[in-house]
Amino acid sequence: MEIYVVKKGDNIDSIAEEYGIPVQKIITDNQLVYPYRLAVGQSLVLDNGEKRPDRRRAVINGFAYPFISRYVLRESLPSMSGLAVFSYGFTPEGEVLPPALAVEELIALAYEFSAQPILTLTPLGADGKFNNNLISMVVNDEAATENLINNLLSIMLEKGYQGLDIDFEYIKAEDRDTFVGFVRTVTERMNEQGYTVSIDLAPKTSANQTGVLYEGKDYPALGAITDSVLVMTYEWGYTYSEPMAVAPINKVRQVLDYAVSEIPPEKINMGIPNYGYDWPLPYEKGVTKAKTIGNVEAVQLAVNYGVEIQYDEVAKTPYFNYISDGIRHEVWFEDARSLQAKMELVYEYGLRGISFWQIMQLLRINWLLIDYNFIVEKR
Repeated sequence: MEIYVVKKGDNIDSIAEEYGIPVQKIITDNQLVYPYRLAVGQSLVLDNGEKRPDRRRAVINGFAYPFISRYVLRESLPSMSGLAVFSYGFTPEGEVLPPALAVEELIALAYEFSAQPILTLTPLGADGKFNNNLISMVVNDEAATENLINNLLSIMLEKGYQGLDIDFEYIKAEDRDTFVGFVRTVTERMNEQGYTVSIDLAPKTSANQTGVLYEGKDYPALGAITDSVLVMTYEWGYTYSEPMAVAPINKVRQVLDYAVSEIPPEKINMGIPNYGYDWPLPYEKGVTKAKTIGNVEAVQLAVNYGVEIQYDEVAKTPYFNYISDGIRHEVWFEDARSLQAKMELVYEYGLRGISFWQIMQLLRINWLLIDYNFIVEKR
């Protein structure tokens, strides 16, 4: 497999002829849009069917909302170990709030492709909003905790889930130890019934890192209790941030350096984002709002505006600027080069695998790179 970076004067026919790969395969693999114009600096995956010789086994998970396109799901599941259905909420009394749409078809498709269906639990309240006060109320109430666990076990059995993912963010610092006890109880009860439990961890770089996103998460304790963890190594660049990479490799390394010092690497899944952001400029803190865009959409923007895609060697991430209606924009996204750089970290750190947030939009090169780099663990 080659990752080819488009040069000035290239076209799809010349690249296909040079590498001996059918034009239609390059078009399909890279989701090129008719009339198949290319942007200088665009990366293309040229797949000749070979796999890397040192390919290792890895767990590859991805999150999806119930309204995901079934076509996208079928294209993605062959390269996935687990499908995390997003998301279930709960009440202060421990009653479970299911997603608004039916989940049965997602679970059936996961089984069809030998992927583990996973129930994602979030502090989503009856008002449809995320609320960290819900976490505090439940973890400090034994009766609510017991009720929540019993309700979850009933749903797991009824729907056919095989795993539970606990995605609680902004845990209060004063609830840190109580939350550990809650997760321990949940994991013990789930494991007794043959279910796995994973937990999502904010991207900490030190044990005593301050901030509402970090203080409530005890890395070593939670890593020891659960079957696996997802380290959320993304959202450095986000909706209200200054323009920058969503998951710059230098920042990802800082998080992984700390994570593997507290948790066995074979229990760690590294998070990878499947999206980018488009910022209008000039950036004004607290005012400027970036638009979330798909990675295929980002490349097409560069093509349509005739601009060159740059590549930041520190962040190992592509970006570009364009002008629309007199407004300058800056776009950061993921491409084959940035994805491959992240996948190499699984080898370097000896990680369990990868979790994608999220798989709602198809990025075919992502799954080609997964299959090139890894033997995907199946249930």
